[in-house]
Amino acid sequence: MPLSMVREGEPNVIRKIGGKEETRRFLENLGFVSGSIVTVISQTGGNLIVNVKDSRVAIGKDMASRILV
Repeated sequence: MPLSMVREGEPNVIRKIGGKEETRRFLENLGFVSGSIVTVISQTGGNLIVNVKDSRVAIGKDMASRILV
């Protein structure tokens, strides 16, 4: 299931990162790697604030849809 469809406050394990190579590399640099725990903190206006590797990161819904949990 894409990260954009996850309920707020539920910890999830990242299974796969999709998209082009540069998109995957960008997300990996932010801490989104397979096996990591990610929690959606809030969703507003199509943007998500997520907690990954003890950091809060804001990403757009299009990027969140490439992260499968």
